[in-house]
Amino acid sequence: METEIVAKLIRDGMPGAQVEVSGDGSHFEAVVVSDLFAGKSLIQRQRLVMATVKPQIESGELHALSIKTFTPEQRAEGAE
Repeated sequence: METEIVAKLIRDGMPGAQVEVSGDGSHFEAVVVSDLFAGKSLIQRQRLVMATVKPQIESGELHALSIKTFTPEQRAEGAE
């Protein structure tokens, strides 16, 4: 699986999100910035992102996805 495919899956499932994905073909890291995260806990944010790639995780096509989530405000403040 390629990084751009993972990014597209997340973008398609979370319209309007800014998504950056890096990785090596089976292990990926995604940085996702979305208004949808406002007021949500870290686990709720992770679940939103994971839902976008659930079929690929279940099939084994996508082995591991590490996720960092931010609201646009958090990202503007320089949150890492």
